[in-house]
Amino acid sequence: MRPLTDTETKTLFTKLAHYTGSSLSSLLTPSTADSSDHHVFRIQNSRVYYVRSTLANLATSIARPNLLSLGTCVGKFTKTGKFRLHITALDVIAPHARYKVWVKANGEMPFLYGGHVVKAHVGRWSEDVPEHQGVVVLSMGDVPLDRG
Repeated sequence: MRPLTDTETKTLFTKLAHYTGSSLSSLLTPSTADSSDHHVFRIQNSRVYYVRSTLANLATSIARPNLLSLGTCVGKFTKTGKFRLHITALDVIAPHARYKVWVKANGEMPFLYGGHVVKAHVGRWSEDVPEHQGVVVLSMGDVPLDRG
């Protein structure tokens, strides 16, 4: 695992800022005064992982071909240099998401099977969501379902 380069970091943060807005800095800063609690982004085989810094430091003793993954996989870089978020990133970005849509129980399964969220299935949504903005879709019990 290695730290991200400047261009990779810019691409990653641009994509994450699309969903989190100004609360992007809270992903990296520790929530408490304990400095060992902060997280970092590391890359391994074009996949980006969100890892606690103490674990990332310990992983340097493992050879790169032997290390498969560590932490939460946020996404991957394509061959053209774009960044794609994975579904596993929901646990990381959902608490910090700026715009959210809550779906009623009767609309969860049609959405999870590939259908659209119709207006009758929307329980509530964040205020003033602009057009073409990244949102996180949650169930009424605040369980993240997908991002859109």
